[in-house]
Amino acid sequence: MAEPGDIVKIVTEKEELEGVLLPSSRFDSDVVIIKLKNGYNLAIRKENVRKIDVLEHYQKKKARREAYREKPGKPKIAILHTGGTITSKVDYRTGGGIAGFTAEEMLDIVPEIKDIANIRSRGITKMQSEMMRFSYYNIIAEEIRKEAEQGVDGVIVSHGTDTMHYTSAALSFMLEDLPVPVILVGAQRSSDRGSTDSRLNLMNAAYFIANSDFAGVAICMHAGMSDELHYILPGLKCRKMHTSRRDAFRAVNSVPIAQVDFLAKKIEIIAKEYPKKDSGRKLKLHLMKPDIKVGIIKTHTNMYAEQFAAYRGWHGLVLEGTGLGHIPNEKIDEHSAEHEKIQKTVAELVKSGTVVVIASQTIYGRVLMNVYSPQRELLEIGVIGDGNDMTPETSFIKLAWLLSNYPKSKAKELFMQNLKGELSERTEAEMFLN
Repeated sequence: MAEPGDIVKIVTEKEELEGVLLPSSRFDSDVVIIKLKNGYNLAIRKENVRKIDVLEHYQKKKARREAYREKPGKPKIAILHTGGTITSKVDYRTGGGIAGFTAEEMLDIVPEIKDIANIRSRGITKMQSEMMRFSYYNIIAEEIRKEAEQGVDGVIVSHGTDTMHYTSAALSFMLEDLPVPVILVGAQRSSDRGSTDSRLNLMNAAYFIANSDFAGVAICMHAGMSDELHYILPGLKCRKMHTSRRDAFRAVNSVPIAQVDFLAKKIEIIAKEYPKKDSGRKLKLHLMKPDIKVGIIKTHTNMYAEQFAAYRGWHGLVLEGTGLGHIPNEKIDEHSAEHEKIQKTVAELVKSGTVVVIASQTIYGRVLMNVYSPQRELLEIGVIGDGNDMTPETSFIKLAWLLSNYPKSKAKELFMQNLKGELSERTEAEMFLN
């Protein structure tokens, strides 16, 4: 009988297929899944399978692992794993992921990293990044503090890419007087593909920590489709801009902090200003309240007032406006009468105590609320955000963090103040699509 991991030949009415038999879940119990020689998985309905022949039974290999010894004189880097593609190595026979949480297992994935630094590696959560909540940000921050207090020279946080920029923004606000760098690293390509980016992302992050004076929160990912260059991106001013490209992350309304080429042993600092290492600083945490309720509503054509009314009773709301920061709040004729209701509903939200801010869904550029009269009407009712060049995601995180740590009146006052580099003083030409 064929078992997951066996090399099999599947005979159907139309063809014969060879590959590695993969395990099926309760969601695909009606199909047989195999990994073909080209690396792709193929699902075949069981009703179409005539016969499965086992060509070779799977024998799990025991990992050979030498004891990890720290090298005197090398910097110490802690790697904290939260989940996502980068935390796993793949059993090529079964297709199943194996979490690499210990230092020894980490060196199995990226053995060259031991030449850069002494590594301490452990898991703190294990989830896809879309499952993140504010309470997990607090867990990550607490673990970073533990490592900083133990004297590490830097921390790498491995993270799923989909919401990595939310987490980098949260940590940027939560970690005050950070004495060492905290670099978030993800992977766009799984470890069972020859084009995986996980190894080089980790290597470049470690190399940057070991060979620079940077001491803030940043993201390290590919700068282009080739292997050589990586960007160190500001944690509050970047975003995932592509579903699958390895260079999906880009600085937004800012420039990368640095460009790193581990293979060539080069670091080019790009940013004019950045936080620097200082062993005399003592890290302080300002955590998120897990039960803070802040929402984002993406404005679009043909909206209704009840879409905004759904946020009654919430602590905060980010309006993801169009262009310079617009929402449909002006009646033009009988066809747009609903817009008066939208304006009234937003005003009621503000009056009831919900802190309402606005960001632009264009991603790049700046909200300007004094250009058109409908925007000035939003200002008059108390919507905050004139001059905002934060992404909607950073606006969301900042608002939630402020409401977690300050009274509402102070949170309103601080939202448009540059606290950690989240607001750019000027918009420069090189800040667009760099």
